[in-house]
Amino acid sequence: MSRLTWLLLLTPILQVATYSEAKIINIPAVIVFGDSSVDSGNNNLIDTVLKSNFRPYGRDFEGGRPTGRFCNGRVPPDFIAEALGIKTAIPAYLDPAYGIQDFATGVCFASAGTGYDNATAAVLNVIPLWKELEFYKEYQAKLRAYVGVEKANYIIGEALYLMSLGTNDFLENYYVFPTRRLHYTVSQYEDFLLGIAENFVRELYALGARKLSITGLVPVGCLPLERTTNILGHHGCNQEYNNVALSFNKKLDNLISKLNRELPRFTALSANAYSIINDIITRPSAYVAAASSWSTRASCVTAATQLLGPRFLLSSVLVSVVWLSALFST
Repeated sequence: MSRLTWLLLLTPILQVATYSEAKIINIPAVIVFGDSSVDSGNNNLIDTVLKSNFRPYGRDFEGGRPTGRFCNGRVPPDFIAEALGIKTAIPAYLDPAYGIQDFATGVCFASAGTGYDNATAAVLNVIPLWKELEFYKEYQAKLRAYVGVEKANYIIGEALYLMSLGTNDFLENYYVFPTRRLHYTVSQYEDFLLGIAENFVRELYALGARKLSITGLVPVGCLPLERTTNILGHHGCNQEYNNVALSFNKKLDNLISKLNRELPRFTALSANAYSIINDIITRPSAYVAAASSWSTRASCVTAATQLLGPRFLLSSVLVSVVWLSALFST
């Protein structure tokens, strides 16, 4: 991607970041849960085939090196942390190159290939969501030992928490293996996942979290691999999958409203990336020339086991815009 393209994509982020300095000042750390959309490299350290520690991943990261991010450069939490003036990249919790001194201002527990459903994580032996939460509890203990109880509680309570997952539950689990389909209609499965999400958020709240952004699903039926395999649909978007994403996002919005009503001094926001990504797909000329190749060709698909990591070559920056816009518009 050209430097001009990156500048065009980053301009909205820089504008929002400038605005944010006057509106939100008490964000000492960014703490991340989720899948490949936000994984900083935890999968490098676990026994799974789902890794991105090889080129062309990381070609635009500092030093041009793959880091385990399923992206050509940084992922959304990195941009968000930079916009908040915290740091330029969020380290992976399992990376031995980093310690609690680094994690005190931001840490990523995400694992590519995971989902809300434990069965999704089992498909490729990645970190399930419940284990991400266990790592977070471990992190809290280390943080209190490092900075003291009072300061640790301040960081925990004022940190910005990000969650981004759900795609794999449908594309790598529900629509691939029969087990869940035998027990749930797709609508019932959405409810099942959102029940897990609610329990997770409530436990996170009990542990001290007060500011949370949850990302919904993008147009999953338009991801390169889905279009490549949609032979009967002449390699167009799979509208059934897109409809599921829309349905899930609507229910997620309702859940977020419920949590905001029921949890005192808690603010959760929905970072719905569906609209902006769909707009890129349907009106690529309105953005940049690079967007056209993302939306019309499945050129990033190199192997089934990569599970579309490179699909974030463009969307990671744009999803950051959605996240930031949601966080700073209220």
